[in-house]
Amino acid sequence: MYAIILAGGLGLRLRPLTNRKPKPMVEILRKPILEYQIEWLKSQGIENFVIACGYRHEKIVKYFGDGEKFGVKIQYSVEKEKLGTGGGIKQALSYIDEDEESIVVTNGDIISTIDLRPMLEYHKETSFLATILLVPFKSPYGIVDVDETNRIRGFREKPELPYWINGGVYVLRKEVEEFLPEKGDIEKETFPLLAEKGLLGSYKSRGFWRAIDTIKDLSEIENDLQKILMKALLGSASEVSSKGRV
Repeated sequence: MYAIILAGGLGLRLRPLTNRKPKPMVEILRKPILEYQIEWLKSQGIENFVIACGYRHEKIVKYFGDGEKFGVKIQYSVEKEKLGTGGGIKQALSYIDEDEESIVVTNGDIISTIDLRPMLEYHKETSFLATILLVPFKSPYGIVDVDETNRIRGFREKPELPYWINGGVYVLRKEVEEFLPEKGDIEKETFPLLAEKGLLGSYKSRGFWRAIDTIKDLSEIENDLQKILMKALLGSASEVSSKGRV
């Protein structure tokens, strides 16, 4: 199975970190965002990758090469000019075998541990040309709860709101290619058209998912990843301890 990773963004809101490297090569805990993505997708059974890149793409190629040292196969779809997400996917599809039924596409600036296999199964069972991963919309600010007398009753730190947002992870059928622009964004040009035709589906998940847009996001996700790592280490230690009991 193939995955296309959209790694051509300039990362303007992450400057100066992106002055000399593309956004997906910004490091978190001394590892590029893109490496976390490849490890995650590999854990979902994906071994073939096409990285759609442009800005400072040589940094990505030098670090990942053909993917062998990461246990995967990597090809590069290099944009000579900015094509947008839709155009970038369309060009990257030319690197993928014609007999591939479904292709996973991800934005190159997210980190997640969501299990994609149920989403893939769901997509296969439908007639959708594209299925979008939806994640909960969390308030970027703390919420103040006030009663009818204007008395403050409490505070909620960045709570989940009753909405779902595009998680930047898609499962596409090859046939979607005819709906992709040569230049332009899939979110603005392709998805509204598919939705109008009833060919766009969704899959909701509350699993771990973070988008990285700003310097603040980097510090927050470092804390999240450290907690996940510590939880995994404690779990492993507990398992070893229980096995050692008589």
